[in-house]
Amino acid sequence: MKQRIITAIIALALFVPLIVTGGLPFIIAIFAIATIGLYELLRMRNISIFTVGGFLSWCILLVILLPAQWTERVESSLRLGKLELIYIAVLLLLVYTVVVKNRSTFEDIAFSVMSALYVGIGFYYLIETRFFGLEYIGYALLIIWSTDSGAYFIGRKLGKRKLWPEISPNKTIEGFIGGIISAIVITLVYNIFYPIADSYVTFIVITVIASIVGQMGDLVESALKRYYNVKDSGTLLPGHGGIMDRFDSLLFVLPLLHFVQFVG
Repeated sequence: MKQRIITAIIALALFVPLIVTGGLPFIIAIFAIATIGLYELLRMRNISIFTVGGFLSWCILLVILLPAQWTERVESSLRLGKLELIYIAVLLLLVYTVVVKNRSTFEDIAFSVMSALYVGIGFYYLIETRFFGLEYIGYALLIIWSTDSGAYFIGRKLGKRKLWPEISPNKTIEGFIGGIISAIVITLVYNIFYPIADSYVTFIVITVIASIVGQMGDLVESALKRYYNVKDSGTLLPGHGGIMDRFDSLLFVLPLLHFVQFVG
């Protein structure tokens, strides 16, 4: 626990100033964090990011991450849109399976592309959310932190019925519900000081959905690690695991807030 707290304090001391500053330093940091996240996912399947296949999947990641305000300049210079660039990379990955005589399989390519999409889309919306306002980043982070904390403490105190034992043995239904309630309470207080919604009914509904989706993001990462028989996605954050262990919920919540047009 002590190690987790120390790591969390150091991480927040580094990450929060970047979020507050925004702009190019923040974008560069997100590109770096997303790259580490992709590296962690590929390593689960024993795919090196330093191979041709790994490099091409990283190229897909970079294209996805391009902020909307940069995309027009890139597309006008290359005369190709994001979708076309990603499709070219996918075709090159498929050709690569032929060149290496299936030492890199179709399944490897599918995993690489899905990993780039999973990491890239989530972190892309982190960058875009920062453009819309710091208060939305704070809202998303509070949903995740309050949900995690509420689920942990309420689950520990009252948890009896397992939520999904085959995927995450320690999670309980009581903790799942407790996390949602905690998110509602904390974000309602947050909305008093940083109003981001006029309708409290809409605000609560969005918070409930985001809390559930965030917990699903955590379960998805747990399922992935269980399938590939790894304890943590990485070791970058002592006591917490890797980048994907810490950002799994955020990668689900932020796209959701844009899809339901709560942000944007």
